[in-house]
Amino acid sequence: MELADLIIRRLNQLVTCSGPVPKRKEALKEIGLIEEAAIASYKGKIIYVGNDKDLEKNIKLTPETIILEAEGLVGFPGFIDPHTHLPFAGTREKEFVLRIKGASYQELASQGLGIQTTVRATREITKEKLIELCLERLDTMLRHGTTTVEAKSGYGLDWETEIKQLEVLNEVNQIHPIEIVPTYLGAHEVPPEYRHDKSKYLELLIKNIMPEIRRRKLAEFIDIFCEEGVYSLEETKKLAQEAKKMGFKIRLHADEFSPLGGAELAAELEASSADHLINVSDNGIEALASSSTVAILLPMVPLFLRLEKWPPARRLIEAGATVALATDFNPGSSMTECMPLVIQLAVFLLNFQIEEALQAATINAAFSLGRDRWVGSLEVGKNMDLVLCSMPNYLHLVYHPGPNLVRHVFKKGNWVVQDGQICRT
Repeated sequence: MELADLIIRRLNQLVTCSGPVPKRKEALKEIGLIEEAAIASYKGKIIYVGNDKDLEKNIKLTPETIILEAEGLVGFPGFIDPHTHLPFAGTREKEFVLRIKGASYQELASQGLGIQTTVRATREITKEKLIELCLERLDTMLRHGTTTVEAKSGYGLDWETEIKQLEVLNEVNQIHPIEIVPTYLGAHEVPPEYRHDKSKYLELLIKNIMPEIRRRKLAEFIDIFCEEGVYSLEETKKLAQEAKKMGFKIRLHADEFSPLGGAELAAELEASSADHLINVSDNGIEALASSSTVAILLPMVPLFLRLEKWPPARRLIEAGATVALATDFNPGSSMTECMPLVIQLAVFLLNFQIEEALQAATINAAFSLGRDRWVGSLEVGKNMDLVLCSMPNYLHLVYHPGPNLVRHVFKKGNWVVQDGQICRT
């Protein structure tokens, strides 16, 4: 019998997302559902997942064992958000109103608005204040069930601010329950001071900033905005190849506004992910389907930007691509920290099945971050990252949009959200 220090029992259902990784095609529908379930852990690691009636045959209690009677609750793996721009300052609601009135994302950018607005605000904010903002946002994510999050810099576009953003991510990772996976996005835009000499900025990234970030281990990934008017295929490939030589893993903003070929390049580079893909080509879909690069879809973005086109989720799934979901939390095109909302939008707008959306927001998202051995599913030996929602069955996560149905959250076996409130230690 295994010794347990945490037991959750009498769950209505437990969605485990167990099985081989990554999930593709029909496997996306196989969520490993257990009825009348129980789950137990010891020192943050899962030691039992199964039917409640078999729990006592396999688990031994200690005097300190925490037991939660979970009638009326459904359990999910902690949600994984694999694409966010967490450390930014300022908001852009005025630009949002301009878009409502008809201005396009590109038109605003040509006027020095868009990303440049946030760059100015993020350059000005103090490191201490940026830490406070990030902690507040992480609390919101945690209350909605997110337990692991990728977070990008990219709103500095200079040495000092990019380093500041990454230092903030590393510091908040030490004090907040959510695990943060840091990404350097220096190639998010071309800074205004280099707009007439982009090659000089690329040289600064390759020869100065990227080596310093690698030396200090401030980021695990490099991301590049591969898009018309930002970074070309050639520039993206050069940056990515240099980053790989330094030991970074690669993520790409790809084919968001135009079918530039970012998905094909991501597959060629063996990138961990190609994100957005609203305008991915047929060749891009084929390339992703035959690669290990994850297609990360961000359904809030076309909704927020009032676009008339959506990423071709069904074609990607049916072709055999590994698909994941993310919020793209940022002030310009997706001002939400809420993964349940993203799961709902994936079903309502992208034609995901509920089961497919759940796997895309958990185990496949974990795979895109190289974390699938520890998180993303509820299996013996993995971290006890668990979300408990007040609902009769898992379908209600999408069937009942609006309220936050998350009641309890556990991170590595620690009770971090209790009855909807953050547990402070």
